[in-house]
Amino acid sequence: MSCDAVAFSAMLWFASFSPDAQPGPAPAVVQSGQAPASVAGEPLFVDIVGRAKGLKAQAEAYRAGLPKDPAAVAAALKGFDVFQGQIGELSALDMKGHVTLKERGAVDDLKCILRGISQDLPEKLKAVGEAKTVKDQDMALRDMVYLLNDNVEVITAPPQPAA
Repeated sequence: MSCDAVAFSAMLWFASFSPDAQPGPAPAVVQSGQAPASVAGEPLFVDIVGRAKGLKAQAEAYRAGLPKDPAAVAAALKGFDVFQGQIGELSALDMKGHVTLKERGAVDDLKCILRGISQDLPEKLKAVGEAKTVKDQDMALRDMVYLLNDNVEVITAPPQPAA
């Protein structure tokens, strides 16, 4: 299965869950019969998780601070230029995680999912920046929250062997 197909499948699967629901970590998808070693404790991946959690909290704060009239013109988000830069850094780290796992010869889907998240982060950020109404801005921020939550869960979920 190609990385694009895996990333798309993972995006659909994660999109079906609310980031506010906390039933437990999402299972990792593995193509071989044995569970791969967890990378959650490695410095690069700890950094990714920490940044994604912080940016998710910032996106949630942006949503909470939006005007209540959904038809209103999109609100200026305080510190959005810094947020943009941090999303760019996280995107680069996700790609670094993908390359690191690929160089190790990883056979699980985490490497592909990280690549997909790396590619999706700038697109979601662009949607936030281009929103014309509060409703569009809220939806774009909601999508960003989902993606950042996915970024945390795919790394912290215990690796599972293929069924």
